[in-house]
Amino acid sequence: MTERPETAARLARPQPQADDLSRLMARLHRAGYHAAEVPVLQPADPFLELSGEDIRGRLFLTTNEEGEEWCLRPEFTIPAALAYLKSGIVGRRLDQVFVGPVFRHRPGESGEFTQVSLESIGRNDREAADADVLAEIHGAVTDVAGESGLGITIGDLGLFSSLLDALALDGVTSRRLALALGEGRLGSLLDAQHLAERKHEPRGLTRYSGVLDALKGADPEEARAFVKDLLSMAGITAIGGRTAEDIAGRFLQRARDDAQQLGPEQAEILRRFLAIDGDPDRVAQALRHLAGEARLDLSAAIDRFEMRIGFIEARGLPLAKIRAAAGFSRSLDYYSGFVFDLRLEGAPHPLAAGGRYDRLFERMGRAVPGIGAAIWMDRLVREMAV
Repeated sequence: MTERPETAARLARPQPQADDLSRLMARLHRAGYHAAEVPVLQPADPFLELSGEDIRGRLFLTTNEEGEEWCLRPEFTIPAALAYLKSGIVGRRLDQVFVGPVFRHRPGESGEFTQVSLESIGRNDREAADADVLAEIHGAVTDVAGESGLGITIGDLGLFSSLLDALALDGVTSRRLALALGEGRLGSLLDAQHLAERKHEPRGLTRYSGVLDALKGADPEEARAFVKDLLSMAGITAIGGRTAEDIAGRFLQRARDDAQQLGPEQAEILRRFLAIDGDPDRVAQALRHLAGEARLDLSAAIDRFEMRIGFIEARGLPLAKIRAAAGFSRSLDYYSGFVFDLRLEGAPHPLAAGGRYDRLFERMGRAVPGIGAAIWMDRLVREMAV
């Protein structure tokens, strides 16, 4: 029987080696991470509720006889967090390492892959914990693949959150911008707004700006009744085939849109923030410069950023090899602070990545600090073969 060329090529590539995985796991055990497990089959609701809006299309879902949705585990973090809350040790530190297959649709890659996942929960020294997880993940990856061509990118979603607070944006706008950052489209969103501002197109409701201002933040039903009453007093029942109800609805939508619009100065500050990128120390300096010029109080968030840089350097990671980017984010919705990834130069996907997920516990009603990271073994092996 003749072997197909693609099969021969696949078999010729280095496969995940037990000794590589054992060496990697032994290092993490020595660092104090204890082996742990969670079931492969998981209830789907926690992932759908906590991971962000696009996760459903990436899950392998099934339904049991009661009609409940279950899935093959797409990652280890959410199951680890749920197990911690049920353990009876909330408030105590727990460092764990998980290894095994996870299942998630990935364009151009296998939907089943082996993942090594570090989860450090309960440490209140957040910046030191962030540096420890980054250092251990970096050490584990370089033990297997070496350091040649491997780059580290770091960011801090706490900086962005503090910036949104300092700009005094409404909750809807802040949420929209945070989602755009996580999805990597915030720059495009700001560019689109800039083009719209430059068009100076007349807007048909501008002369009613006082009414629009009154409607912002009002109860929808009361606002609709208010607009209908105004139209009724003016003797207006319909215009161009539109009823008073339709016109009132248009006023309300315009008021909502205006409430969610960034001012030109706010948009420019966000564009400058996204452009800050480079050596970690210089990034911190650029952030302080921006905050000073814009008269925004970001000092606490920048202090934490600089403290983390100090811990990272103390762990032996040379800052010259680390790129910091104010606009760097990760797609999962539960990340709330430090984020990072490790990838080879020019590679489309990271070999390892992680971040702080205090927000995950907040959404489950608890104030628990957590930081984790994952290594994708299939990518690691694939890059070793190149």
